[in-house]
Amino acid sequence: MKTTLEKIENNIVKVTVTVEAEQLTTAVNEAYKKNVKQFNIPGFRKGKAPLMIIKKMYGEDIFNGEAGEIVVNKTLHNAVIENNLKVVEITNVNIEQCETGKEFIYTAEIVTLPEVTLGEYKGVEVEKAVVEVTDEEVEADINAMREQNARIEVKEGEIADGDIAVIDFEGFVDGVAFEGGKGEDYSLTIGSHTFIDTFEEQLIGLKAGDSKDVVVTFPEQYGKEELNGKEATFKVVVKEVKVKELPEIDDEFVKEVSEFNTVAELKEDTKKKMLEYKEHTAKHEFEEKVLSAVTENATIDIPEVMINKEIEAMIRDLEQRLKYQGLDMEGYLKYTNSTMDKVKDYMKESAEKRVRTDLVIGEIAKVEEIKVTDEELKEKATELAKQWGAGEVEKNAEMLMNMQKEYLTVDIINKKVIELLVSNAKAV
Repeated sequence: MKTTLEKIENNIVKVTVTVEAEQLTTAVNEAYKKNVKQFNIPGFRKGKAPLMIIKKMYGEDIFNGEAGEIVVNKTLHNAVIENNLKVVEITNVNIEQCETGKEFIYTAEIVTLPEVTLGEYKGVEVEKAVVEVTDEEVEADINAMREQNARIEVKEGEIADGDIAVIDFEGFVDGVAFEGGKGEDYSLTIGSHTFIDTFEEQLIGLKAGDSKDVVVTFPEQYGKEELNGKEATFKVVVKEVKVKELPEIDDEFVKEVSEFNTVAELKEDTKKKMLEYKEHTAKHEFEEKVLSAVTENATIDIPEVMINKEIEAMIRDLEQRLKYQGLDMEGYLKYTNSTMDKVKDYMKESAEKRVRTDLVIGEIAKVEEIKVTDEELKEKATELAKQWGAGEVEKNAEMLMNMQKEYLTVDIINKKVIELLVSNAKAV
């Protein structure tokens, strides 16, 4: 077997493969054995006609088409390895010569992984957030606990800001009721801005039993063509007025809602947990900024097919998440008033960034000779197996080692590269 390469454009090469005539002869025999049972020739039992007889009746090249596919399938992989090609996609396989007794010749266009030219990746300067927790943040968090434990009491008198109005309502545009504009016994917190425009403010001053026509205007980009920018009248009936009774923040309250005995203890624990969360978030954000800076410093001509493949992977992931929620893609597109083309366009920038990042990480791992040991693979597999929370950890870890070794390897390498980049980055 001989191969020659011709560069068509960036990341696309045309490989010409020339195979000895004997391989085509062998492949013709394979195709014959596979298909002989389909031939019913006078003088022979069905499926027993010799190859030469079938060729004589149906033509010398009767099996050449399928034989050519057999030869391509057996030799193209070797041609790729022989020329050290890193394949993204193989397209346009064309058979140039397929005649008995002659060399078998075919061509294929191969999209290859792009060359990555790294820029500065050690010592990049990246802004790092200063982590702190203020007393105001702690108070806000504890006040949220207070809100969660509030008692709702019926109120006599007029609706005020912050009250809960229990209402029936129906909306009309140009005197016609519209879909989704009706509700009964709806609890609306005044000042929450749950409803559009000044709807909530117009209820202030009303009492239980009062009725009012509330006039509002839908936003221009509301999301429904028939309502965008339209003036609407809602006929509202106030059924009941309620008010939140917030508990006092004292030691008794703390004992009821937490594991602590005093307000001071609760505040200290709240501050500690908020600080841990902020530090974790800041660490992740710093890693993302470092990786983004390093990626932007690299030069890569990414083939469009790689971006499209990543988009398809993102769509499959979206479909899986929708499935868990009891939805499908058709329903999602209808609900979001979108199309598959719009979804793909929206995903394109993220897909390109993902591909670029993966290529840069891979190149850094190559340059820095970052490897993964069997011990590290086993440790990662065990960690994931423990997260499953069911079955035998050791058995599940072994299964991961056997079935997901490539995924585990990539995950560990990515982590090592990011650690390398972060440890060498300059926080400013």
